[in-house]
Amino acid sequence: MFAPLLKKLFGSKNEREVKRMLKTVQLVNAFEEQMVALSDDQLRAKTNEFKARLAKGETLDKLLPEAFAVAREAGKRVMGMRHFDVQLIGGMTLHEGMIAEMRTGEGKTLVATLGVYLNALSGNGVHVVTVNDYLARRDANWMRPLYEFLGMTVGVVTPFQPPEEKRAAYAADITYGTNNEFGFDYLRDNMAFSMEEKFQRELNFAVIDEVDSILIDEARTPLIISGQAEDSSKLYIEVNKLIPQLKLHVEEVEGEVTQAGHYTIDEKTRQVELNEAGHQYVEETLTRIGLLAEGESLYSAHNLSLLTHVYAGLRAHKLFHRNVEYIVQDGQVILVDEHTGRTMPGRRLSEGLHQAIEAKENLNIQAESQTLASTTFQNYFRLYNKLSGMTGTADTEAFEFHQIYGLQVMVIPPNKPLARKDYNDLVFLTADEKYAAIVADIKESMAAGRPVLVGTATIETSEHMSSLLVKEGIEHKVLNAKFHEKEAEIIAQAGRPGALTIATNMAGRGTDILLGGNWEVEVASLENPTPEQIAQIKADWQKRHQQVLESGGLQVIASERHESRRIDNQLRGRAGRQGDAGSSRFYLSLEDSLMRIFASDRVKNFMKALGMQPGEAIEHRMVTNAIEKAQRKVEGRNFDIRKQLLEFDDVNNEQRKVIYHMRNTLLAADNIGETIADFRQDVLSATVSAHIPPQSLPEQWDVAGLEAALQSDFGVTLPIQQWLDEDDHLYEETLREKLMNELVAAYNEKEDQAGAEALRTFEKQIVLRVLDDLWKDHLSTMDHLRHGIHLRGYAQKNPKQEYKRESFTLFSELLDSIKRDSIRVLSHVQVRREDPIEEEQRLRQEAEALAARMQFLHEEVPGLEQPEVLGEEVDVALAAAPVRNEQKLGRNELCYCGSGKKFKHCHGQIQ
Repeated sequence: MFAPLLKKLFGSKNEREVKRMLKTVQLVNAFEEQMVALSDDQLRAKTNEFKARLAKGETLDKLLPEAFAVAREAGKRVMGMRHFDVQLIGGMTLHEGMIAEMRTGEGKTLVATLGVYLNALSGNGVHVVTVNDYLARRDANWMRPLYEFLGMTVGVVTPFQPPEEKRAAYAADITYGTNNEFGFDYLRDNMAFSMEEKFQRELNFAVIDEVDSILIDEARTPLIISGQAEDSSKLYIEVNKLIPQLKLHVEEVEGEVTQAGHYTIDEKTRQVELNEAGHQYVEETLTRIGLLAEGESLYSAHNLSLLTHVYAGLRAHKLFHRNVEYIVQDGQVILVDEHTGRTMPGRRLSEGLHQAIEAKENLNIQAESQTLASTTFQNYFRLYNKLSGMTGTADTEAFEFHQIYGLQVMVIPPNKPLARKDYNDLVFLTADEKYAAIVADIKESMAAGRPVLVGTATIETSEHMSSLLVKEGIEHKVLNAKFHEKEAEIIAQAGRPGALTIATNMAGRGTDILLGGNWEVEVASLENPTPEQIAQIKADWQKRHQQVLESGGLQVIASERHESRRIDNQLRGRAGRQGDAGSSRFYLSLEDSLMRIFASDRVKNFMKALGMQPGEAIEHRMVTNAIEKAQRKVEGRNFDIRKQLLEFDDVNNEQRKVIYHMRNTLLAADNIGETIADFRQDVLSATVSAHIPPQSLPEQWDVAGLEAALQSDFGVTLPIQQWLDEDDHLYEETLREKLMNELVAAYNEKEDQAGAEALRTFEKQIVLRVLDDLWKDHLSTMDHLRHGIHLRGYAQKNPKQEYKRESFTLFSELLDSIKRDSIRVLSHVQVRREDPIEEEQRLRQEAEALAARMQFLHEEVPGLEQPEVLGEEVDVALAAAPVRNEQKLGRNELCYCGSGKKFKHCHGQIQ
């Protein structure tokens, strides 16, 4: 009730923040006259002066006004661009660890230089994160002269870069790169065998360009480094033959079956499920072709892998469509980014779905992979001491930025008021009517000399639109976003009078559409242009620019609404940059996927009530409200999915931190003798406790089992029974001491034979190797656990709590196994003096061979397509980990069945 009044009196929080920063802007402006008077050398010397003041205890906040004034003056001298006052506010927003929302054309790349320069003064490095390699190289090369003028070094990290070059890039004051490359380098660093092999320094400060794309759109897809697992291509081929035999089960709203079938599809959640008839048919078919034993159930524990293949095949055929979710290029299935329409080479769907699509398209099926290291962007970027970002559209996702990353969104006022006209949506009954209206609008706009940008949601739509224009004889360019360099070049010239460009969603993002075209690109295409040629190109551009402005500016036409309002706003933002004229209009039909799935019934009934005729369109606030409500519904569902991924990965992340800290401590240590001694103590204690019950008499001890365990784990044969017979005063505590003394003596003897230095090196290599192997197996186990945990909802258990509980148990076992396996290897191995060097060389060779086979995947996770709802939404397509209510035995303890074998060689193999 009082909120509107208070807002009117005091302004919104954003307005108050802008007012606060305007005071600092005045301080920056006060330095301008002083900076203008400095020579280039004097201005450059300011950087060293700032570093010296920082070393004496002055803060970055205190330096900010003067440092910003220096950066602004340098920008004016080197780039010919002076930062506007609103750009100074953007720079302050970045420095304070917030997200700056700035409209298209407001100069985000130049704004970044302010916060980047100030924070680079600390000497701890600044990472500038972009969405693709082209933008990383372009922005680094564009801003390099400015930074180097100020005495800063600039590096760029790219895929397949030589290690020394990449190390130098990370050592620079300012490092440009993509989110994928920064994330993968973090994972690679935590697989290194020495400190010298690592790339990254401490993660100090990051500025993320297009922050919504990276932290929101990409958040559902974890980064995974994987190696090849066993080949199961034949199984995919057999299952692929089975899927077309299955029929869709259709029910009317009242529950009346109109078509009995084997599976159902829920388009809202993108889920496909087998019904009872489907399960029966699949089991019978698999039994007939010999993939399932007679009388076996698909849901038997050892058949869950087969069930996973069946569901992967179903999803591949029923939910993934060629030229929509993926394309086939050069014999490979290449995914298409649903947000940008760009292809994503190298990215693969997980859980066998990518292989199932390859089988569906009759392509060569690539081997499945085993996870070696993984993280999510959510957890990677939260490792930075300070995080900030820039985008044209963040306010709609402000809640998620704050909830997940603790980032506030600051809307930066535009330098010039917005002159773009955003027309109401036009809604048609059918898609054909909609496309006919779009073509008519295009003809009208082009006749007026206006450039037109048509935005489509899928490659399929863009190709359909193109075919309609070809029939009409209208010249145009289509961007399916396969080559970033070419894409940016076409987008740069999309503002010429009468130019028509069809772009899938936000293809070409990061490049402004300049009205009249981009004269600088024209100049760059000439070899050694003369001043006269440059002057003529500029004059021609000025005429075209004026012509487009007078005709109404860029016309943006959208062929449908995206699931996210933010993507729609990005498309609209193509027009009206820096106060230019422009307009936007969305054309919709009731056959569009968003309308059909989420908003059709109410709107369709409303349109029927109006008595609409074919070819007629409707503009009404109720329709727009219904669409926005549908979009909010989808955005909420997608937020729940991302939040669920984070909640599961948070568990993994705590474990990842422990393992990576342990690994880094090992790498940094010259001598891990104390660590080995601690391992030995813990393993011995666990071994003795397993064979000597608490507060028991010697007669109750399992002496034979203890002797066998010591031989297995420590490689020593000790006559414990003889000791007990000879010494009546040998109790549990004194026995533990005696055993430890014997083990230390045996190990010291090994050290004398091999040499202390050689053994220390060998110890480090062995523990690293054991840790990596067991961590890799643990990741695989955790994957299986996560994929099957939702089935616990049927048992009225909370899947998230179950996941936390079981993962804690698995992690405790992992830490015990690292100690036990390290001690076992070190106790049994015979070390020669030359072994450490050979071992290190062998490990390096193996690491190189592994690296050659590694895949660096930014994987889609179909298992997280919908948020988990306790006992309701259950993904039965994913393998369930066995429920363990009893205390889990260690891998090397005697099996509970009484066979006398170790658990791992008995029932442990079955589990």
